[in-house]
Amino acid sequence: MVEHFIYPEFEVERNKDRCIACRVCERQCSNEVHRFDPELGVMVADETKCVNCQRCVSLCPTRALKIVKSDCRLRENANWSDETIKEIYKQANSGGVLLSSMGNPKPLPVYWDKILINASQVTNPPIDPLREPMETKVFLGKKPGRIKRDENGDIVTDVTPQLELSMPVMFSAMSYGSISYNAHASLARAATELGICYNTGEGGLHEDFYIYGPNTVVQVASGRFGVHKNYLEAAAAVEIKMGQGAKPGIGGHLPGAKIVGDVSRTRMIPEGSDAISPAPHHDIYSIEDLRQLVYSLKEATEYKKPIIVKVAAVHNIAAIASGIARSGADIIAIDGFRGGTGAAPTRIRDNVGIPIELALASVDQRLRDEGIRNNVSLVVGGSVRSAADVVKAVALGADAVYVATAALLAMGCHLCRTCQSGKCNWGIATQRPDLVKRLNPDIGSRRLVNLMDAWRHEIKELMGGMGINSIESLRGNRLMLRGVGLTVKELEILGISHAGE
Repeated sequence: MVEHFIYPEFEVERNKDRCIACRVCERQCSNEVHRFDPELGVMVADETKCVNCQRCVSLCPTRALKIVKSDCRLRENANWSDETIKEIYKQANSGGVLLSSMGNPKPLPVYWDKILINASQVTNPPIDPLREPMETKVFLGKKPGRIKRDENGDIVTDVTPQLELSMPVMFSAMSYGSISYNAHASLARAATELGICYNTGEGGLHEDFYIYGPNTVVQVASGRFGVHKNYLEAAAAVEIKMGQGAKPGIGGHLPGAKIVGDVSRTRMIPEGSDAISPAPHHDIYSIEDLRQLVYSLKEATEYKKPIIVKVAAVHNIAAIASGIARSGADIIAIDGFRGGTGAAPTRIRDNVGIPIELALASVDQRLRDEGIRNNVSLVVGGSVRSAADVVKAVALGADAVYVATAALLAMGCHLCRTCQSGKCNWGIATQRPDLVKRLNPDIGSRRLVNLMDAWRHEIKELMGGMGINSIESLRGNRLMLRGVGLTVKELEILGISHAGE
C-alpha cells in the first residue's frame, strides 16, 4: 500500500531565545500540537496537527511563537493544484467525504466589493446623523398594500405579526450543539441588549434561554430537533429551514460526539447519536405542502408570530421566492453560497449555490414585478461582513440581513475552519467543557454589542452621506448604487448602473 505523506500546511516558528518553556501553548492547544520534551528541556511541536487557530500565538507571554504558511508545495500544475492533489490523497486513504467549515473560501466574485454607494452633495444635501434624527428601526412581516379606514373614517392599524428590530441586522442560525452554550448565551444576551433577534438554529432552545424569547427566532428544520409547543410559544418568530447557503439541497449532520448532556436533552435525541436532518422535509414536496406547514405553525402559535421560510440561494431563486410569498409566509430568508458557520461537505460548499447579491436583486425585482413585494419581508445572509454590506443589501432590496461569521469573529473565532472537529480552541464550536469555559458570555456579549453599535453608527453615517434618514427610504433604492468592473449582464441582474453613469 502506497502512503502519501502530506507536508503540514502550517509551520510553528519558535524563537528559542524568547521561549521560557512555560508550557502555556501546550495547555491551550486542544489539537496537541505543542509538548514539552523533558530530555531536551525545550518545547517541541507536531505541525501535522496545527490548524492555525492562533490560540498559542495570542497567549504566549513572551511572544515566542509564530504560525506561518508552509512554502513546501508539490510540483506546479495549472490544472492540478496543490490543494486538489492533497484532497485526492486524503480521499484515497480514507474513502470518506471531505468536510469543511466556515463557508466558501474560493476566490469567486464578491459583488459587495464591486458596488459603490452614491453620496449627496449640493442639490440633495447630506444629513448629519450626530445632530439630526436617523431611523434604523425596521419591522419584518407582511405590510398592508393600501390604507384602510373603518366606518368612522379612522385608519385601521391592525397588521399581521411583525418582528421589530432596532437595526436591520439579526444574528443568524447557529444551533446549540454546533456552537457552545456560552456562545449561545453571548448571542442571546447581545440580541436582547441591542433590541434585535438571534436565531437558535435547528438544535432547539436550551431552557436557560427561554427568558430571551422576545429576541429569539426558533427554527423548525427537517429533523424537528427540540420542536415542541413551549419552544414555539417562547419565540418572537418561527423559521422553517428548507435550505442553507453552505450546503444547498442537502440536509444537516451534527456528529454524535457533540450530542452530549444538555445538547442531547435540548434536541430530544439520545446522547452520542448523530443528529441527521434529511435533505427534504418529510412532509414538504411542493409550495402547497409548505403552505400547510406555514399555517400549522401559525395555528400552533395562535397567529401571534411571523413565520419565516429560509432557503438557499440557487439558480431559480426568484421563482422559488415567488411561491413562498404566496404560501402565507411573512418573511423569506435567503442564504448565499458564501454563508456557513458549521461543517459542510467541501464539494457542496465550494460548488453549489449563487452569490447572495445576485439572488437578492433577482428576488426583489421578481416580487415587485408581480405586485407582491409587500406580502413578505426579505432577510439575506451569506458573508455580510460590514456596515457597508448591510447598506448595500438594503439598497438592493433587503429588509434586513443575517450575520453569523462576523458574530463569531467578534466572539474570538479565528476562522481556522475546523469546526467539525469539535476542538475549537476559542470555546465557540465545541462541547468540551474545558474549551467551552474559554468563552466568557459576559465578554462575548459585550463584544457583540460593541460590534453592532459600531455598525449602527456607520449605517447612519452612510445613510446621512446619501441624504437618507431612514432605512425604509433606503430599501430597494438602487439609484444610490453603482457598479465597477461588472459585466452588462451582472449590472442588469443587480438593477444598478455602472459608475460614471
